[in-house]
Amino acid sequence: MTEPNLSLVSVPDPQWWRPEPETAGAVADEVRAEPIVPDAAGAPVAFWALIGFTFVLLIAPQNIFPALRPLRVGMLAAGTGLAALLIDRLGRGLPITRVTREIKLAAALLAWAIVTVPFSYWPGGSIGVLTDLYLKTLAIFLLIANVVSTVDRLRKVAWALTLMTIPIALTGAENFAGGVYVRGGMDQAVKRIVGYEAALTQNPNDLALLLNLILPLTVALFLITPSAARRMGLFGIVALQVVGIVVTFSRAGFLTLATTLVVSALTSAGRLDRRWTWAVLVLAIVCIPLLPADYVSHLFTITDIDSDPTGSAQDRWAQQIAAIGYVAGHPLIGAGIGQNILAMNEALGPAWLMMHNAYLQYAIDLGLLGLILFVLLFVASVRSAGRAARLAANRPDGRELSILANGIRTSLLALAVAAFFGPIAYHFHFYYLAGLAIAARAIAEGDEGAAPPAQPDDGAQP
Repeated sequence: MTEPNLSLVSVPDPQWWRPEPETAGAVADEVRAEPIVPDAAGAPVAFWALIGFTFVLLIAPQNIFPALRPLRVGMLAAGTGLAALLIDRLGRGLPITRVTREIKLAAALLAWAIVTVPFSYWPGGSIGVLTDLYLKTLAIFLLIANVVSTVDRLRKVAWALTLMTIPIALTGAENFAGGVYVRGGMDQAVKRIVGYEAALTQNPNDLALLLNLILPLTVALFLITPSAARRMGLFGIVALQVVGIVVTFSRAGFLTLATTLVVSALTSAGRLDRRWTWAVLVLAIVCIPLLPADYVSHLFTITDIDSDPTGSAQDRWAQQIAAIGYVAGHPLIGAGIGQNILAMNEALGPAWLMMHNAYLQYAIDLGLLGLILFVLLFVASVRSAGRAARLAANRPDGRELSILANGIRTSLLALAVAAFFGPIAYHFHFYYLAGLAIAARAIAEGDEGAAPPAQPDDGAQP
């Protein structure tokens, strides 16, 4: 992914996810709910396979140890997890997967993508996007939604993601300190660091996005961790993540980070949590004068795209205008899943650039119906995370789940802004978080299909 065009956008109202007011009886039921059961877990092999897949996705050990490449460790981990999940659920007399509104919407989106393949600009290319990327993304989405079935497992996922950001953020900081820039860097108008060598972090914008999405989960861990030593460690990781975001000089990264800070400040539940959040927000404002001068000048191009010396802001703006024109001319059947590149070639000439806006990717590829289905899926996921946070807050032992669910919601809201600036429509970013939102809601609601109370948990707390 290349440098996105960042025009000024409004941060979404942090209350937009809230559902309609519930009846008095429903609220009373929430207040009277039983304590959350922390030890109800099934499919331990599937869960740890998910953690293994996440490690391969983020850290890419095959790039560190080339001997691992022929083993296709990512596919091995994912396949093991899905097979173990299937065996476990069938063995317990459960459906293959839980069925939620989000999963139904994702299935409808997939079905529409398949239906439109014959009308694609390049049907073979669309089939390739489906089989090589989107189906794999949805498989992990289902795996997360079904195996992250306890608060302990949700905490473990947050810890795993947090710890995996350490080498990623360190690599970004080291590349900045050592002058390791893309395309020679020193001769560029804006020096951009080389990213971390993994699928989701290869360029600086991708690196900033990943750190931004995991940051709220790290903050959630900080708020729920009783150990002072671990809290100090988590505070250091948060600082490292922020440094990693800043040194990418990513304008989208800055807007996403700002969204995270604002949403966190507005949605913190407890008095102590709010104090921590506002303290961090004030600290961030105080540190603004310490930002590199080149970074600050690069951020000003967000509101004045003509001042961007690289020309990327102007190019992205032209691309988005052309995309809107294309969608207006093709409102029902788009270019086919993954074929927005060819549609933009038709509109702007053979630039061979992917659309740097996830919403417009869906609109160009799958028409307005595809865009509507994705937006509905996004909103449903945010609401599920919010409902999990509210339900858990009303239970005797629910503070931990409430804070984790609020972290997931914050990550999703940050992604709602970041999606305006990156070609991430079919990648793991959103679907991983959406799976966690489904899981958090199921835990809060005491979904027996995901968390039978008779079985013990599967490991020690990290």
